[in-house]
Amino acid sequence: MKILLPTDGSEHSEAAAHFLLRLNLSSDDAITVIHVISDEPFQDSEDYYSRKIRDIKHLIAPKILDNTMHILNSVPAKIDTGIMTGYPDKCIVNSAKELNVDLIVMGPKRVKGIQSHIVGSTTKSVSINSPKPVLVIKPPQPEVLKTMKILFPTDGSEYARKAGEILALLPFHDTTEITILHVITPAFYDIPEKFKTKMDTGMKEDVRSLMDKAVEDSEEIFEQTIHYLNKRFSHFNSLTKVGEPTDEILQTAYELQPDIIAIGSKGMVGFRGIIGSISRYILSVAECSVLIGKT
Repeated sequence: MKILLPTDGSEHSEAAAHFLLRLNLSSDDAITVIHVISDEPFQDSEDYYSRKIRDIKHLIAPKILDNTMHILNSVPAKIDTGIMTGYPDKCIVNSAKELNVDLIVMGPKRVKGIQSHIVGSTTKSVSINSPKPVLVIKPPQPEVLKTMKILFPTDGSEYARKAGEILALLPFHDTTEITILHVITPAFYDIPEKFKTKMDTGMKEDVRSLMDKAVEDSEEIFEQTIHYLNKRFSHFNSLTKVGEPTDEILQTAYELQPDIIAIGSKGMVGFRGIIGSISRYILSVAECSVLIGKT
């Protein structure tokens, strides 16, 4: 597996590097660590102070890479480093394309002054524009358990399947546990309960038939998903919930406390019709790390 690890020396980047220590990497794997020197505020300025700031950034850049290399010291994978200058998000996406990596692993770098789980603009831009899968690592909890826990919401779409196939490629340890979640969105979820009571008998029968069909589809989705995941995982849980997908995914994550939520890049089919709205929202507010799959 080829991994791109962008770093800016922050605690969020360090968390991403530390996360790689939890994978079962080998000498067959490769990690490219890059640091992007951003000249954006001074790109048209040649005054003395602007030059000094650029000089300082260039002097600090190797130290940032050295710090990351120190964290990865015990990793058996082949590791290369690089320093770039430009817009960080564009440099990261272009590097991922040029190196043809399998995965970008990066920290979220929160918006300054906001003590929340809001993801910074660079990470969000990379997750949206990268043709490669992106794993955004949130700073780990004080106690990191040996067993990795993954929550995989799926609607059976090609986008969800791609996220699952990426999971199956990642070098997780054999003890990794994966919970497959399928959320059934009721056909009339957006109609207030007091109006549902006005449905006649035929309408209620139709609603029950639709729900029965959704449950059958859910079982089929679980079978298909386990089929392509069992090449990597052996510890599975299947969970069906009924409700609004985003709420159910986040509630399940709160209950299970997974290390990673893996979700397709286009969100869940058939809800709201907003492309990517669910995956982007999960990325922004989830307390754990998030893997964004790409087709």
